[in-house]
Amino acid sequence: MGHKVHPTLFRIGVTNTWPSRWFARGNAFRKQLQEDLTIRGFIQKELKEGAVSKVTIERMRGVVGITIHTGKPGFVIGRGAAGIEELRKKILKTYFRGRRVNLRLDVVEIPKANLDAAIVGQQVVADLERRMPFRRVLKQTIERVKKSGALGVKVAVSGRLNGAEIARREWLWWGKIPLTSLRADIDYSQNMAKTAAGVIGVKVWIYRGDVFEQDRLSMYQPTTPTRNRGERSGGDRRHGGGGDRRGGFRREAPAASEQPTA
Repeated sequence: MGHKVHPTLFRIGVTNTWPSRWFARGNAFRKQLQEDLTIRGFIQKELKEGAVSKVTIERMRGVVGITIHTGKPGFVIGRGAAGIEELRKKILKTYFRGRRVNLRLDVVEIPKANLDAAIVGQQVVADLERRMPFRRVLKQTIERVKKSGALGVKVAVSGRLNGAEIARREWLWWGKIPLTSLRADIDYSQNMAKTAAGVIGVKVWIYRGDVFEQDRLSMYQPTTPTRNRGERSGGDRRHGGGGDRRGGFRREAPAASEQPTA
């Protein structure tokens, strides 16, 4: 039996970060987590034609920041920012009624939409729901992603393809998809197309290159400077100072000039 690992979750803290950034305990954690999931579903439903890739949520004291990453920022913002303001009012009315919350909505444009797995998956779903042959859809998708500069792409569909009686799984790929390499920047998405014959699952993998230590975002880098054990001053106060945690003092080797001569 194969044990599949989600490519995005596998790389959290290495090349990816968390979609929700806040801290809570106990019942507050469960409540806010459920709230985040419902808000994301609500935004995806309201902006179904807006090519929304992901929604990140940050919470501070009395402030909720929602960032929408999309390939069509003009569609999301609307004329004179009317669209984003209407969406903000709907979210406040649905999820924060009676609560004093400063809701901040930001829109971030994705420069290369064909290198985003979520947006590519939405395009595949739209084509399948328009009853296009799935093989043509797969080939066109591979060509679009290849021309955008990807190093590898894989698209898989499963279900009653072209209305067949027996469901099956078909896939098409180009390049390489190093799923076991942590530094590989692989974008992954899964979606479903609701056709007349039934539901067809869609999965997309896009390999965009490697992310090395010097190229990682500053949020992943440690903020505390490291130092050697010999540079500590005062020792560990919990263990009487001066020594290491095993309770004894460490003897430093004498310098060459201090060693006794025969």
